[in-house]
Amino acid sequence: MEKRPCSSSLAVKTSHVLPPDTNYHGTLFGGILMAHIDDVAAIAAVRHCRKAVVTASTDSVDFLEPVKQGNSICVEAFVTWTRNTSMEVFVKAVAEDLLTGDRKVAATAFLTFVAVDENLRPVPVPEVYPESESEKYLHEGAALRAERRSERRNYSKEFAAKFGTVYPWNM
Repeated sequence: MEKRPCSSSLAVKTSHVLPPDTNYHGTLFGGILMAHIDDVAAIAAVRHCRKAVVTASTDSVDFLEPVKQGNSICVEAFVTWTRNTSMEVFVKAVAEDLLTGDRKVAATAFLTFVAVDENLRPVPVPEVYPESESEKYLHEGAALRAERRSERRNYSKEFAAKFGTVYPWNM
């Protein structure tokens, strides 16, 4: 498979923040922003590998600034690193006050996607390579983030085994 640059997977979505998407404080529901993040990140992953993908993990979604009703929210994503069948995707969400032009990074996130075939079995993906300084920065830290993801996943599996499908107070 031929290597592909990070930039070839770039996906961008801009939405107007309307009343049904806001909470009591007049700011965007975190869950709505998380749905935008997963959607745009999945598009970036598919653009990179040109295969169906599934979300394997979301490292974290760090909410940095509130997104107010009437603002726009622009979610940008691209593949930063690959393994055999998986891709790490960096996502940045930028809120803009459309009347003043003031822009702030509202959230950042890293998600991992796995490319799959029609039977949902993992399939290989092309390697990715960085070109810009920011892409290189993200690419260089990816192996450490992958190691942390693996540790966190093992920890989550321990919790799942311990608590299973019963409520803790019924154990």
